[in-house]
Amino acid sequence: MSIGFGLERLGLLTLRFPRIMAIAVLAFTALCTFQLTKFNIDGDLLRLYRGSGIEYDRYMALNENFGTFENDVYLLVRSDNLTDPETLEDLRFLGFELELNEFAAGTMSPFSLRRPAEGGTSVPAVPEGMETRAQVAAALDDLRANDPLMSNLILADNAGMVMIMFPDPEISIERGDEAMIASMRELIAAYESEDIRIELTGPSIWKQEVLNASRFDQLMFMFAGVALGFFTAFLSFRTFWGALIATFAPVVTAFWVTGMTILVFGSFTFLTNIVSALVLVIAFAESMYFCLYWMRTGNSGVDQRQALVETVRKVSPACALTTITTIIAFASLNLAPGQGLREFAISGAMGMALAFLALVTFLPLSLLLAVRLGFKMRKAPAAALTAPIPFVRRLARAAPRPAAIAAIIVVGLLLIPHFLLEARFRFQDFLPRGSDAIATSERIDAGVGGVAPVYIRIPLQGGLTEMTDGDFATVEKVHQIAENNFGAGKAISAASFRHYSDLGFSRERIFEAVGPFLRQRFVTDDGMQALVTAFSPTSENAQQTVALIESMRAELAAAGIEGAEISGFRVLTAYASLDMIATLQISLVLAVFLSVVLIGIAFRSWKMALVAVIPNSLPVLLTELFLYLSGIHLQLTTVISLTIAFGIAVDDTIHFLAHYARARERGESIAHAVDTTLDRVGPALIATTLILIAGCAVVTVSVLPQVALFGLLTIITLLAALIGDLIVLPALLIGGGMMFARWSERKNEIRA
Repeated sequence: MSIGFGLERLGLLTLRFPRIMAIAVLAFTALCTFQLTKFNIDGDLLRLYRGSGIEYDRYMALNENFGTFENDVYLLVRSDNLTDPETLEDLRFLGFELELNEFAAGTMSPFSLRRPAEGGTSVPAVPEGMETRAQVAAALDDLRANDPLMSNLILADNAGMVMIMFPDPEISIERGDEAMIASMRELIAAYESEDIRIELTGPSIWKQEVLNASRFDQLMFMFAGVALGFFTAFLSFRTFWGALIATFAPVVTAFWVTGMTILVFGSFTFLTNIVSALVLVIAFAESMYFCLYWMRTGNSGVDQRQALVETVRKVSPACALTTITTIIAFASLNLAPGQGLREFAISGAMGMALAFLALVTFLPLSLLLAVRLGFKMRKAPAAALTAPIPFVRRLARAAPRPAAIAAIIVVGLLLIPHFLLEARFRFQDFLPRGSDAIATSERIDAGVGGVAPVYIRIPLQGGLTEMTDGDFATVEKVHQIAENNFGAGKAISAASFRHYSDLGFSRERIFEAVGPFLRQRFVTDDGMQALVTAFSPTSENAQQTVALIESMRAELAAAGIEGAEISGFRVLTAYASLDMIATLQISLVLAVFLSVVLIGIAFRSWKMALVAVIPNSLPVLLTELFLYLSGIHLQLTTVISLTIAFGIAVDDTIHFLAHYARARERGESIAHAVDTTLDRVGPALIATTLILIAGCAVVTVSVLPQVALFGLLTIITLLAALIGDLIVLPALLIGGGMMFARWSERKNEIRA
């Protein structure tokens, strides 16, 4: 069995039965092309965390009992003349129109709130018919001072207010967030002026920003990736047609991956968006390696068709093994919780399998056609690819044993920052750089409650018509605990109406005054559960959120409140993301271990596996050193990028070892086999690394910080991997060979 476990036979079958394979390739391409007509990207960040564990279950239970929170739309209305009666009445009409919007299930604004009045009636919380600025200012000041709801809706300097629209989930699903946001923008456009400025924010706006950025990224990754790949191939081959042939297979791979991802998952996410770009550049790298080997074999005097057969036999096994190791890297991510990571892992593994399929079917078919049309790739590789080889050969020969020992020591020292790295997460890093919605959220945080609510769900003894004194006391206690942790006035609940209770109004009258929709935001219809809502700053990171929630949970337990659950999208993302990062660290170690074991099995040599450890650990550990020194530490995409970049970096090591092993089988000495491998494989490794870096460079310009960081870290890892394969690996092979030889001599002396 070959190092490719026999998978290269698919390429030989392609050469033996080209017509049958061509029909199969065309049929599969047609299927994937049809799927492209259904192309769409899902910007829902909740999809990333679906099925991630207990925090996700709590969040869904919260939605089930109190309605959907993930699509709330916040309007920050600012005006220097808010106390002008005419301006106030204009905004009152805005509040009414907001409530009548076709997407609205309900609203919360200073104008939607009512207060109980004598005679069993209720009146608007913001009085109507005020005639002077002084009256308006006095009314707003009174509401902000005595009504906790109003203190979270009216800015302290009376320079603005917040309105919240709660979308109808059925209409939102049917019409989509994009239509809802367009409707909102059309509404506010009628009220905006030099005096009134209105900004939108909230989860649905965040999702739309992510969606728009992902759409832009998808187009940019594909077109720029193909263009840069072709340009790099052209510089390497120095022929237009040669570069074009090397580009065909990656482009077809991208079609296949995109089509199959849509077929399997129905849509892309901002994470699976990266897969298409990654697989494209990996396919480019393998295509370049394949074509360079074919070109070199053909230039040695072998018939072009026979050179193609020889290339399939010699290159495909190594490509099969690199595909398997990269699939292992992707598959290891499946250990982490959350649907988003599982989709990324599956689509990445599937993409790598498709890339290999294109390499051993579509590319040989393309080269067969090119040969039949008379194409001959006679030019030698560009001098830029061969120029560094004499230098690295001298380095490998200069002091191999000290270099090998130094590399081992360096890897050992780099384990120190590996264990010092901390898990970090900030929700806003998922959103585009310069996000208007995040800037608006931070302005709301500074002025009133906030756009990152945390919810405490409280079980009650029950009171279908009016909350009992015991239940109300429980709500008050939880409300106080929330304010102790989030700040005075940063929580709302049924206890917020204490002012009206003190005036003699019953709780039933108060709930009737606020209306049935808002009542559901405080207590369920059956009176068995109550809700306390606290507001945390948008800028808060996951560690701060977790510390705050754990403090609250400890206080709730100390107060003897049983069954209370704290949830919210901010809570979910904080806990689930830190959990994902911790699991992904384990996945990375597992991917490294399994890949090294697989190399040992494929080459049937534990020495080969041992030699592969250092040059493949070095790039990951150097990138982790960068993460530690830069203060970035471990974030969701940083651990993913380390795992995937390792899977890609192993590819070059496998190609190097495959050629080295063949040279040794021919009877060459270790040093001569290393020289031969550097001459034959070195230029291809440089070319493929350039292709990969060019493709990842496109990813670094993404407006999504996490995606851009993914690209940057992958580039750092790939550069370190190239150094490891061209300098460290040869030194280890030569130096290790010397050490093993001396050990064998001593062993033989002892036996004698």
